[in-house]
Amino acid sequence: MTITHLVTHSGGFHADELLSSVILTRLFPEAELVRSRDKAWISPGEDRIIYDVGGQFDAAAQIFDHHQRPNPLREDGQPYSSFGLVWAQYGRQYLRAMDVPEHDIEAIHGSFDRGFVLPVDLLDNGAVNAADAGPLFASLTLPVLLESLNPVFDDREDGADDRAFMAALPVARAFVEAQIRRKAAKYRAEAMVMAAIETAGEGRILELPMGMPFRAGVENAGADHLLFVIHPRGTDWALTTIRVGDDTFDNRADLPAAWAGLTDDALEAASGVKGAKFCHNGRFIAVASSREAVLKMAYIAVAEALARAFEGLNS
Repeated sequence: MTITHLVTHSGGFHADELLSSVILTRLFPEAELVRSRDKAWISPGEDRIIYDVGGQFDAAAQIFDHHQRPNPLREDGQPYSSFGLVWAQYGRQYLRAMDVPEHDIEAIHGSFDRGFVLPVDLLDNGAVNAADAGPLFASLTLPVLLESLNPVFDDREDGADDRAFMAALPVARAFVEAQIRRKAAKYRAEAMVMAAIETAGEGRILELPMGMPFRAGVENAGADHLLFVIHPRGTDWALTTIRVGDDTFDNRADLPAAWAGLTDDALEAASGVKGAKFCHNGRFIAVASSREAVLKMAYIAVAEALARAFEGLNS
C-alpha cells in the first residue's frame, strides 16, 4: 500500500492539523498534501490518510477526525484532537524517522505526548483555556520554543550555533510579522463590524461579509443583545457564537445541544434545516450550504437560547 495523498480540510487552519501535517509529510514525503472538504477527497481510501475532517476516527481506515459524536477520548477521558490521534498512530514511526534509538522510543513518545501533544489537543477542543493553563503550557511559550532551536548539547561542529541561529531567524520573523499583520487587520475588522452592527439593529444575529475578528467591535459598540454571527465561508456559510471574553470559552449562547458533533443528513434531521452540514462538538460553530440555511439555523439557535434564558429567570 502506497500513501499518495494526505488530506485535511480547506479554509483557515488550526495547530492540530498543521502539526499533524508535520508528522505525516516527514513519513510520506512523496504524498501530495490536499486541503479539501469535498466528499470525494475526505472519504477513506487505501491511498490516503485523512485527518481533522471526515467525521470519523478509524485508524485502520486511515481517517483521524475528532469532531464527530461521540468524540475519541484518551484512556483518562481527555479529548483527542487530530494531532493526538495522528501522534498515537504514527508517532513512533516519526521518532524512528528522526533517528531516535529504539530503546528510547516509548519513553520519548510518551513524554512528547504529555508535554506537547496533549496541550494542543485540550486547547483545540476547548477543554482548557491557554490563559489559565499555567504549567501545562510552560514549555510551549514562544521564547521557550524559539530557544529550543539552539543546537543540542553534543552538536559541537564548527559553526553549529551560527547555523542554528540563521535557521531560527525566519521562524522568529514569521511570528513577529504575523502578529503585526493580525493587529493591523483587527483595526480594519472593527470598522467593518461596527457598520454591520448598525445594519443588524436590535436583531440577535450579526451578519458579516467574511470571517473576521468581531468580538472587540461588538463589545466596543455595547451590542449586548447580539448572540450569534453568520458569514460566508468559501462556498458555505458559518454560524458562530460570541465569547464573553478573550480568556474564556464561555459564550453568550451556545448552539443547540442536539446539534453537537452532527454532520449532513444527521444534522439536517436534528435541526430541521435543509443544507445544514456540520456542527462542532463544542457547539461554537456550525456550517450550512447557503445563507438561507444558515439563517434558519441561527434563528433556531436564538429561539432556544432565549427560551433557556426565560426558564432561568423563572426557575
